[in-house]
This record gives sequence, C-alpha cells and structure tokens, in this order.
Amino acid sequence: MALRALRMWKWHMRKRRFTRCTAMAKVANMNTHPAPTSAQPASHAAQAGWQPSARQPRRSVRVLLIPGLRDSGPAHWQTWLQGQYVDAVRVQQRDWHRPDLEAWSARIEETLSRHSRHTQWVAVAHSFGTLALAHHIATRQMAHADSSAHGDATGVGLRHGRIVAALMVAPADPVKFQLEEHLPRHRLDLPLSVIGSENDPWMPLERARDWAHAWGAGFRNLGQVGHINTESGFGPWPLARQKVDELIRRQLRQEPCLCALGEGIARADMANVANQAIATSRSCPA
Repeated sequence: MALRALRMWKWHMRKRRFTRCTAMAKVANMNTHPAPTSAQPASHAAQAGWQPSARQPRRSVRVLLIPGLRDSGPAHWQTWLQGQYVDAVRVQQRDWHRPDLEAWSARIEETLSRHSRHTQWVAVAHSFGTLALAHHIATRQMAHADSSAHGDATGVGLRHGRIVAALMVAPADPVKFQLEEHLPRHRLDLPLSVIGSENDPWMPLERARDWAHAWGAGFRNLGQVGHINTESGFGPWPLARQKVDELIRRQLRQEPCLCALGEGIARADMANVANQAIATSRSCPA
C-alpha cells in the first residue's frame, strides 16, 4: 500500500509540473510578437518600443471657488464645499473689500495660470464673484477668438486650463456697482446654472433671472433665503454639491478621459462614470 501511494504521489507531481510548464509556454507565446512582414510594416511606435503613458499629462476636472466681497468665512457654504473636493482651489483676491471687476477677473486668470494647462475647471462663484467670473469668461473667449483669427500667435487658451462649467449663486447686482456696461450681455457658451433668492438684498430676483438668461444659464429660484450666505443660514449645503456633481458628471460624459478629483464624485453616485473614464483613459490622446 505504501509503495502504491508513493507511485501515485510521483505521478501527481509529474502531472503538476507538466501542467505548469504548458501554461508558462502559452503565456510566453502570448507575449511574443512576430516580426513585421512587408505586408504588415511595424508602426513607428512599435519600432521604438511602446511604453506606458507615464509621460502623457494627466488631464483632470477640478473645482474652482470664487467668493464674493470679504471672502467666504469658515462657516460659509463655499468653504464647506471646498472641503468636499480633492484639490479644489480658491481664488484669493488681493483686496477682498474693494469690488474692482477687472482686478478680480484678472485674479481668476492668474489662479488658473498656476496650474496645468490640461486641467478643466468647474467654477463655483458667489455674489460679486459671479460678476468677476462672467467678465473673465467673456474676456477669455474674446481673446481666444482673436488669437485663433490671427493663427494663435499669442497662445491664448494653450498656456493653462479653462473653465468649462459654472455654478453662480446669489449674483450681486451690477447696477449697485455701476458695472452694467462692463459685463457680457450674450450667451457664455458653456454649461451654467444660476441660483437666486426672492429677498436677496444684493440683487432683485427678476434682474438675477434676466442676467442668467442673457448668459444662457439655467435659473433656479430658491425662495426667500436672503443672500444665500452664512448670515442666512447656509453652511453645509448639499444642493450646491449636487449641482457641482452634475456639472462634473456632464463633463466626464463628454470627455471620459478626464479624471474627477472629488471625494463625493468618486463615490457610489459616480462609480459608473468613473469606471467608464478609467476604461477609456488608455486610448485617449494626450
């Protein structure tokens, strides 16, 4: 019995070695590429030996916060929202108490210039920050159109990332700051959502609606909620994150190669879109 058991054991071990060798041979065969023939010439990338896209720039969509006058304090919904997204960036004005439209608009451009030109931004602006954002978008679109007409001699639009969507909350009234003539009165040609209030001391509801329509934005009346700031009770604000997630989701559907850098957007509610983005990222151009 012992001899028979020994023979069975030896036979089993020989079979395992044979099976393992066969599997290894198959793997080796799969990883071996035949030399190109005259009917099938090797591409330049194949001749050079294709490498993973480690050198390809990482393209991402990030959140840009643009507060209003006196900045948004620690209890403000914008500060809470900034903490919801990985690598969200806040525009820091040189003077938070001086409503200088051109200076605030230029500061947005300066902030974008510090980051990769492959980054796309979803902007979230409040109060006077919405006016600075509208001015920035219109100014940059005009500069980009001029550069394209002249063969892109200035490189506008190539140096750094661009704002591709925006949420504008409780916009300030341009009439109060005598800025009506300095703001665009045309569609801004990107996904925009404006949220207004019936009793906002900084902007009558109908005027907010008119500006939203002029910019080609969707408009939502939130009711009698004041200026939608800390004083009117807006700290953590899930609706703001929902709106931003919708804008990010839309951008990911349009360009699945993008990586969404957000805590909320990367969880269950965005799992399907994120998986699609990862699945297609290998085939996306740089």
